[in-house]
Amino acid sequence: MKYAGRLAAIFVLTLFLITSVAFVKSNSDLFFQIKKQLTIFSDVYREVATQYVEDVSPETLMNRSINAMLEMLDPYTVFIDEGEQQQMEILSSGSYGGIGIEAGFRGDQIVIIAPLEGYPAHRAGIRSGDIIVSVNDVEVRGMSPEEVQRLTLGDAGTQLQITIRRPVLDENITFELERERIEVNNINYATRIGDNNEYGYIHLARFGQQTAEEVRNKLIEFSESGSFEGLILDLRNNPGGLLNEAVDLIDKFIEPGVTIVETRGRSENHNSTLVSKEQAMFEDLPITVLINEGSASASEIVAGAFQDLDRAVIIGETSFGKGLVQTIRPLSYNTSLKITISRYYIPSGRSIEPLGFSDEDGSETNTPRRAFQTKNGRVVFDGRGIEPDVAMSGRSSSLIEMALQQSNRYFFFVNDILAQMGEDAGESMPNDLFKQFTRHLVEDGFTFETPVDRHLGAIEENIGNFAKEDSAQNKLDELKALLRDYKISQIYDNQEAIEHNLKVEWVTQTRGENRRNEALLEIDEFVLTALQKLSNPFEYQTVLRP
Repeated sequence: MKYAGRLAAIFVLTLFLITSVAFVKSNSDLFFQIKKQLTIFSDVYREVATQYVEDVSPETLMNRSINAMLEMLDPYTVFIDEGEQQQMEILSSGSYGGIGIEAGFRGDQIVIIAPLEGYPAHRAGIRSGDIIVSVNDVEVRGMSPEEVQRLTLGDAGTQLQITIRRPVLDENITFELERERIEVNNINYATRIGDNNEYGYIHLARFGQQTAEEVRNKLIEFSESGSFEGLILDLRNNPGGLLNEAVDLIDKFIEPGVTIVETRGRSENHNSTLVSKEQAMFEDLPITVLINEGSASASEIVAGAFQDLDRAVIIGETSFGKGLVQTIRPLSYNTSLKITISRYYIPSGRSIEPLGFSDEDGSETNTPRRAFQTKNGRVVFDGRGIEPDVAMSGRSSSLIEMALQQSNRYFFFVNDILAQMGEDAGESMPNDLFKQFTRHLVEDGFTFETPVDRHLGAIEENIGNFAKEDSAQNKLDELKALLRDYKISQIYDNQEAIEHNLKVEWVTQTRGENRRNEALLEIDEFVLTALQKLSNPFEYQTVLRP
C-alpha cells in the first residue's frame, strides 16, 4: 500500500512538472514571438517615419497601424486616443450635448443601436437599425462607433446634419437636427397600466449605477399602492450598461442559487459565474419583457436569463446581439485599449453573440446555430441575440411622417391653435384638428422629398439634351402635378398615424410630459400585447410551456 501511495505521488508530481514545463515553454514561446514581432515593427516604423520620401506624421502612422491590427479582431476591440477618452467620460456621465443616439457595429457598418426617447434623433424619426452614412458631410465608413459618436457631440443649440440609410427604403435620408443637453436617467418612465391599473410598467433607458435599486423601489411602490398583478419591463432601445446592475435586477425575481450569467475567456481571471443571492421579492409575479433590435448587452442578459429560466414572456423583435465582455486597459499618454476579454453565456448555456463575424460586404456568415433548452424544456438557439417568444414588428415611419416630425410641424401647429383658442383651450383635442392640420399643410405649401423628386430633377436638368419640343416640358409638368397630388394623398393615407401624433403633441402641451407618455402607451402594440398576455393566465403559461 505504501509503495502504491508513493507511486501515485510520484505520478502526480511528474504530471505537474510536465504540465508546468509545457506551460512555461508555451509562455516562453509567446513572449519570444511578442518580442520578435515588436522588434520588427519598431524597425519598420522607425524607417518609414524617418526615411520616407515625404513627411509622415508619427502619430497618424501609429494610429493607422494600431487600427489595422485591431481590425482583424471583433468590432468592439478598439484603441482610444486622448480625444476619445474625454468623449467616453462625457458619455458615461449621462449628461452631454448631442442628438441622443447610441451607435454600434452591424457587420462592417455603423448603425443606430438606439435613439434616446424624447431627444432630437428620436423626435425626427431616426430609429434602431438605421445605417449612419455621414455626420456633417463626414463619411463614417471605416470609423469606429466611438469616433462616430464623437462627431455628434457639441454644445446644446448648435446644428448637426446626419445622413442615414434605412434598409427598408433603400435610400439615404438627411436630417438637420439641433443638439440638446442629453440627460440620461436609468428609468425613463414608470406608471400603472391596465383597465384597473393592476399592472406596473417600467421603461428602462439604460443599466447605470443604482438601476436595480431604482427598479426595486418602483416595485415596492406598485405593490403598496393597490393591486399589483404583473409587470411590463420595457427594454426597447436600451443599449445596456453595467452587468452587475442587470444581475441584481434579475435577482429580485428568482430564487437564490440560480446561475444568471457566466463569462468565459481565454484567461482564468476572466471566467466567472454570477448566481442569484437574494430571497426573491416577487418570485411569482407574472412578467413580460419588451425588446427590439435596439436592446443590447445588459438588456439582452436580462431578457435572455428570464427566457432561459421561463420566468417571463419575451415580446417584440430579435435583439441586437452583443454578447462580448470588454474591459478598458489604461495605456501611456492618457490613451487606453478597450479589449474584449470574454463572452457572456446565459442560463441555458448559449451565447447571444453572433457566431461568426460578418463577411467583408457586411452580410452575416452562414454559421450553423445550436439548439439549447430552457428550464421548462423549450428550444432556444444561440448566435443571434434574443429571439422573442411572441414576435412582433415595429412600425416604420413613412416619408411624410418623418418630414412632419423633422420640420416640427406638429409642435408649431398645435402651439398656434392653443394660442388662438386662449382660455377656451382644453385638454381634449378638437374633433376637427386633423382637418385643420391638413388645410394648414396645403395652404402653407408643405412638401417633402421622395425618390421620384430626385429623378425628375435630373430629367429637368437634361431635358434640353434629348428633347427640344414643348411637349416634353408639358409631359414633365404633368408628372410634377401628379407628384403633388400624390404627396397630398399621403396625408390621408397616413391619417391614423398623423392624428395620433397630433394627439400626443396636444396632450404634451396641455398636460405635460407624463400625459404624453400615457398617450403613447395607449396605442403601443407591444404594450397592448403584453397586457393581453398578463390578463390571460392561460395564454401566459402556454407561451412558457414546451
